[in-house]
Amino acid sequence: MNVVVVESPAKAKTINKYLGSQYTVLASFGHVRDLPPKDGSVKPDEDFEMAWEVDSQSAKRVKAIADAVKESDKLILATDPDREGEAISWHLLEALTKRRVLKNVTVERVAFNAITKPAIQEAMRHPRAVDMELVNAYLARRALDYLVGFTLSPVLWRKLPGSRSAGRVQSVALRLICDRELDIEKFKAEEYWTVDADITTCGSSFRAKLVTLDGKKLQKLSIKDRASANAAVEAINSASLSISGIEAKPTRRNPPPPFTTSTLQQEAARKLGFSATRTMQTAQKLYEGVNIGGETVGLITYMRTDGVSMVPEAISQARDVIGDQHGSLYVPASPRMYSSKAKNAQEAHEAIRPTSFSRLPENMDLDGDMARLYKLIWRRAVASQMESARFERTTIDVTSDDGKTGLRATGSVLMFDGFLTLYQEGRDDEEDEGEARLPKVEQGAAADAAKTYSDQHFTQPPPRFTEASLVKRMEELGIGRPSTYASTLQVLRDRDYVRMDKNRFHPEDKGRVVIAFLENFFSRYVEYDFTADLEGQLDKVSAGDLDWKQLLRDFWTHFKAAVEEIGELRITNVLDALNEALAPHIFPEKEDGSDPRLCPSCNEGTLSLRLGKFGAFLGCSNHPDCKFTRQMSPQDADSVIEGDGQIAIDPESGKPITLKDGRFGLYLEMELEGEDKPKRASIPKGWDAHALTEDQAIKLMSLPRLVGEHPDDGQPITAAIGRYGPYVHHEKTYANLANVEEVFEVGLNRAVSVIADKRANPGRRGTAATALKELGEHDGKPVRIMSGRYGPYVKYEKINATLPKGTEPESVTLEQAMELVEAKAAKGGKKKPAAKKKTAAKKKAPAKKKAPAKKSTKKADSES
Repeated sequence: MNVVVVESPAKAKTINKYLGSQYTVLASFGHVRDLPPKDGSVKPDEDFEMAWEVDSQSAKRVKAIADAVKESDKLILATDPDREGEAISWHLLEALTKRRVLKNVTVERVAFNAITKPAIQEAMRHPRAVDMELVNAYLARRALDYLVGFTLSPVLWRKLPGSRSAGRVQSVALRLICDRELDIEKFKAEEYWTVDADITTCGSSFRAKLVTLDGKKLQKLSIKDRASANAAVEAINSASLSISGIEAKPTRRNPPPPFTTSTLQQEAARKLGFSATRTMQTAQKLYEGVNIGGETVGLITYMRTDGVSMVPEAISQARDVIGDQHGSLYVPASPRMYSSKAKNAQEAHEAIRPTSFSRLPENMDLDGDMARLYKLIWRRAVASQMESARFERTTIDVTSDDGKTGLRATGSVLMFDGFLTLYQEGRDDEEDEGEARLPKVEQGAAADAAKTYSDQHFTQPPPRFTEASLVKRMEELGIGRPSTYASTLQVLRDRDYVRMDKNRFHPEDKGRVVIAFLENFFSRYVEYDFTADLEGQLDKVSAGDLDWKQLLRDFWTHFKAAVEEIGELRITNVLDALNEALAPHIFPEKEDGSDPRLCPSCNEGTLSLRLGKFGAFLGCSNHPDCKFTRQMSPQDADSVIEGDGQIAIDPESGKPITLKDGRFGLYLEMELEGEDKPKRASIPKGWDAHALTEDQAIKLMSLPRLVGEHPDDGQPITAAIGRYGPYVHHEKTYANLANVEEVFEVGLNRAVSVIADKRANPGRRGTAATALKELGEHDGKPVRIMSGRYGPYVKYEKINATLPKGTEPESVTLEQAMELVEAKAAKGGKKKPAAKKKTAAKKKAPAKKKAPAKKSTKKADSES
């Protein structure tokens, strides 16, 4: 018997079918060991000894694998074909070696790029040993991330209260976002004008742009105001024009290469609106496979790669499909070969491509995200082997007789669409090629400006990063690895360092303070070149050209010295540096030219950053005499929306109800007679704050609403909207209502019924979960998709397995649902039965005197 270990249970079942009964295929469920999230897991003083830990769930899986290995002759490690997969194989070897079960057992490592029968059988014919150079690179990376996280984070906690932790790659990604925001804040728009003319000649007309004025070539900002634009128009109208030059030349556009991890994330964001995490989760499902003819088959090759090549067999398949689908004109004379231009690219693996090009997207029975992503991958891979698109680009120059005034028209005509018939890459600077076709004109022919146009423009600040553009920039700089981009960006969101608005990254004040601190006191470790160079050194380790321990020694020597140097720094020094670094953000220049740091309350003190329990804020230097404070960002201070923001008058008090914008979003506010604080009301989820009617605003400000008196005890029942949504309240009972509208309409009988139902079911919050989809039965037990408070989930017996984020309930199959259930059960999804209480008859042991509790230490999040 041979034991094969893979990472996921879904793959284990499929591969076991391919290999047959003489193999037992087990799943490790990813890593079986990890560094404990506490100080001391990496020990620099002991030559970077690392203390690995096996958690309780992993211990069960290691035991199951060990028990199977005891009865076998061979152990085959078939974890994923990337660096992380190599590390998982090494961890398994180490764990099994400690259990002493590998004696007289042959150990082999195999790696396959696709979950198909031919790919797996081919891999089994070419076993190898675990690649220790890749493992060493993994160990170095884990140690670096751990040391940065667990050394730098405590410094942040001491110097910047309210901050969270700092990571090696995460901090540099955050700096990119913050630097872009600073560029936007510093940006000053400049006015400029463009001048065009409708040129008529030889019975035809076309639009041309002014490019030369007074004998000088115009730049983008050359015409700065209306007066200059009018002068340029007059120069065109008074000139004697003729056609001075005609150039028509053919151009070609070649197809882009097939996807890498990075380019897949970028295109899925542009074309499908997917986040990097959503893209990788969907790609994982396509890789692990779907049921085709009763057999689970992987649809794409491995999705964590920075290679752009395809094997000859795949290229041949793609060319055959192109010929069948589009004709021989679309098949180039020879196959296209690609090489990566990304920094630190490791091209050991193929690009992401379909495992079989004959599986056309329109013939595949896929649902939702999987269908859309498979189509994108298939089209990109096929297009990469198609003929180039051909254009004819034409330029016509129109010049005055004295040569001082010149206009130019450019256009291109699509002569052959080539790969564009199937796929066009999403780009921020996409050209509208093929739309501007110029007429046939004669050299030297007289021309006339029939009509002139002058248009005002203003320069625009650089755009904020989207996930696609940020991933692209990180790849260009050689920061991080493509396989970790999704998790790195998610960490920034989870720590509230950034927020997403209209699919673009906006840095939060908390993130900006952290980056300003790091740039001022740990500048080397957030420099783009330094981080990219570190990635290059890690690649040298994986190539066997650098000792991983030496890399760590060199890094730690300088990093430890920098941390010790900052340890004695006073908070006042930190605040002074942050005030200066963040000045364009927190002290923007005022239109009247007055001091932006002058306290608006006392008009004497100076505003400065202060650090509190919940983060940074601005306070007056005359504190405590002046108690003025505000949030860091001027726009975060509560501000009225659109003029005075008044949208209604309260009929009872006659006071105005105002819509305001605070740090937590839009809300309503009304001043109360004799009260120090105004009354406020949040905007319910699903309501458009900017479309609120007068009636809606009055209703919200009237809450809580008295429904009536309970018939049993005469106590009041009220209806309101709280943290968990709409509810009714009686004494100590809070019972959820179905929707916001019911708060304003619920009657006494309905309220009494809802409260009685809640008291009869005290453990249940809100209404009972409802079934969204019946999937069928498994072992005679029903499997359902249920609606839950935190989203849809799979219910099977007593196991509730949450659907992955972004998954549509209607697209889930019974097989997929049971995989989620099995994964949840393996992680301890079933609740342990409550321990039995000891009988009162037993005599209580005398209480031991408790030892003083040790002070807890904060844990830093090391970056994966």
